[in-house]
Amino acid sequence: MINDTIAAISTAIGQGAISIVRLSGNDAIDIVNKIYKGKDLTKVKSHTVHYGHIVYNKKQIDEVLVSVFRAPKTFTTEDIIEINCHGGVFVANKILEIVLTNGARMSNPGEFTERAFLNGRIDLTQAEAVMDIIEAKSDLSLSLANKGLDGVIYRMVQNLRNELLSTIAHIEVNIDYPEYDDVIELSNKIVLPNIEHLIIKIKTLLEKANYGKIIKDGLKTAIIGRPNVGKSSLLNALLREDKAIVTEIQGTTRDIVEGRINIGGIILNLIDTAGIRESSDIVEIIGIEKAKKVINEAELILFVLDNNIKITSEDEILLDLTKNKKRIVILNKSDLSKANEIEFDNSVEISALNKTGIDDLENKIQSMFLTGELNLEDATYISNARHIAKLNDTLGSLQDSVIAIHNEMPIDMVELDLKTAWHTLGEIIGDTSSTSLLDELFTKFCLGK
Repeated sequence: MINDTIAAISTAIGQGAISIVRLSGNDAIDIVNKIYKGKDLTKVKSHTVHYGHIVYNKKQIDEVLVSVFRAPKTFTTEDIIEINCHGGVFVANKILEIVLTNGARMSNPGEFTERAFLNGRIDLTQAEAVMDIIEAKSDLSLSLANKGLDGVIYRMVQNLRNELLSTIAHIEVNIDYPEYDDVIELSNKIVLPNIEHLIIKIKTLLEKANYGKIIKDGLKTAIIGRPNVGKSSLLNALLREDKAIVTEIQGTTRDIVEGRINIGGIILNLIDTAGIRESSDIVEIIGIEKAKKVINEAELILFVLDNNIKITSEDEILLDLTKNKKRIVILNKSDLSKANEIEFDNSVEISALNKTGIDDLENKIQSMFLTGELNLEDATYISNARHIAKLNDTLGSLQDSVIAIHNEMPIDMVELDLKTAWHTLGEIIGDTSSTSLLDELFTKFCLGK
């Protein structure tokens, strides 16, 4: 399959100014040349654009611009042709159908990027960064994705592997030439300090990974509270639109209402839940159960209280239910007389109806999750969940090796843990990656990329 010439529509399906049909493979230029009326594409220079027409069975299909990129200086390192045709579902699909009829194969999702990886053009972290750029939702997440594409993550992982490899080499010398080093001395004076140094480095990366994950994926944020305390008004105020229905009738919100906002680079995936209370209404009961599930999964709780009503038993239940979550207590209806005298550690007064105090709330959220320590120039922020999981596995193997040393286990047993850590780091960048991992990763890409 790697020798096939693949083709796909690389632009979004729908009406637009242009659509792009992309081909990659040894026969890409020949296939398009057969259906192209214009210059002989087999004789033109690389990285040039040519005006002409797609003609099939003596019938003109479309007026096009054809870009020619010759191997190896292309994204896939193979010959690539891009046919820029008029936007529209029918014409792009018609041209794709014609190139498939003339010898190309329909590409799998992500197959262009997969070929770039398999041909050594990019490593696995750069391949994932391509998708991160496509899915970026803020300037900060785009910045992180571009650093990944530039190879920052690859170089960082390679440096860790090189340090680890140096320690493994010391052990190998000891095993092959035992007369040169005492095993205990080797472990305590050379191996152990090196491992502990690596553990500190990886722990630091994992601590910063929390920032990276927030920047990339945002925060699942649940707006909770009793019925009629202003949850839906708060959602509308944050979104700057009337997305949720607001009435004075308790239980108006019966299901989950969602929205998304960008606060200083943090994406809040907002969820307005049904008011949690005792109810006999079947529909409302279902909404309440969904709300409880959202609370368990949420990374930030915006707990709304009615500031002109004293704390109720229902409020106390919700306060206890969310006490171990990252939470901001929002004292709503600040424009009315204050009845609540309880002080909360992390709270802000607002009027969701009059949209006052919303800036204070946004600043508090930002200060909670993006402190002054954030510095994207540091370039050590890991945001990919797979990378984070592999770093945690690596940390576990290194910690096992430390335990083995303290228990005075044979040095070759320590080496097994270190080699496991080295291989796990390799899986981040695609070295020693299994076929199943690659298949799963690239199927998440969009078609034509």
